[in-house]
Amino acid sequence: MVNVAILGYGTVGSGVFKILKDNNSHISRRAGEEVRVKYVLDLRDFPGDPVEEVLVHDVNVIMEDEEVDLVVEVMGGIEPAYTFVKRALDTGKSACTSNKELVAKHGAELLEIAAANNVNFFFEASVGGGIPIIRPLTECLTVDHIEEIQGIMNGTTNYILTKMEDEGADFDTVLKDAQDKGYAERNPEADVEGYDACRKIAILTSLAYEKQVDFEDIYTEGITRITTVDFDYMKKIGASIKLLGIARKAVGITYSMVAPFVIYPDNPLYSVKDVFNAILVKGDMLGDVMFYGKGAGSLPTASAVVSDVVDAVKRKGETAKILWSSEKRLIGSADAFTTPYFVRVKGTGLEDKVREKFGKVQFIEGDSSLNETAFITEVLSGSEYNEAAEGFDVVSRIRVSK
Repeated sequence: MVNVAILGYGTVGSGVFKILKDNNSHISRRAGEEVRVKYVLDLRDFPGDPVEEVLVHDVNVIMEDEEVDLVVEVMGGIEPAYTFVKRALDTGKSACTSNKELVAKHGAELLEIAAANNVNFFFEASVGGGIPIIRPLTECLTVDHIEEIQGIMNGTTNYILTKMEDEGADFDTVLKDAQDKGYAERNPEADVEGYDACRKIAILTSLAYEKQVDFEDIYTEGITRITTVDFDYMKKIGASIKLLGIARKAVGITYSMVAPFVIYPDNPLYSVKDVFNAILVKGDMLGDVMFYGKGAGSLPTASAVVSDVVDAVKRKGETAKILWSSEKRLIGSADAFTTPYFVRVKGTGLEDKVREKFGKVQFIEGDSSLNETAFITEVLSGSEYNEAAEGFDVVSRIRVSK
């Protein structure tokens, strides 16, 4: 029998408890041993909830119980999650988590601690919620050099951009709608400013290129400046706008960023709408492969966590080989990142000046009442764009996915 302790009984923790309870015989058969929830840690009480039978308020009860084989951390945040997970690994207990903040900050270190104690640290749910992406990267795509990862990694921002595109509603209106439906928090900053996606792409970049990528080093730009006028132009050219997390390996340098991108129908991410997430991986041998599904929610995320529990049980006595060194990988600056740009500048009759500064461009006809000129550049580095844009009154600038 394998005894599991769940740290946290919130949205995801309650989902993990439900799945392990309701699907116990199926899970135990897949794991090869009976899996039992022995403890659930939370500061709160839950009168009338089945969790009462295993609820504890003191983490020491779990850490000092040698019968606990595995902890599931679903508390969120860095502390006390980091302290609890590190302590569990040090005492010979495997750990599974959905905590992107924890993994982005301490993933490499916790993997090293797990290996030193012959246990496992798994974190499938930390990036795509219910979408499998960590295990495919570390086990299924191992023969490929990963050339690029593009991902829609935040359901809230994708929902907002979808509504703006399909219904012509402005950002503030759609944000309130998302909050009313529970898709966005009362304080939506982590979503709409791109911070949530930043931590997720930091994890994927670290795994794809095998060294620590600090999320603080990743250029991050949210969606608050995107307007319905931008989408009006997109309709003219048959394109869309998505908030993407990008990891790209170039000669001698690695790039990682989060920003809105114009994407065309030939990109599989083009058709990903509403709260759905998708991650496109480009390998040098396999080519393009995409992982799609619900990136958040109690049961989808909990399902990914429990899949890690099953994997940890199967691997009892051995440590999975996950290549993620604590050695830091330097990330190229946004000024060196190359891509075309969709640009709107104030004023009309500027075609000659635009060509003089930007070179060959594709002009997009817009509403004459806007008194502006819109165009798409050829591939430019960030610094080349900044130099060309000097002297123009730029209304909007969005990168274009190649």
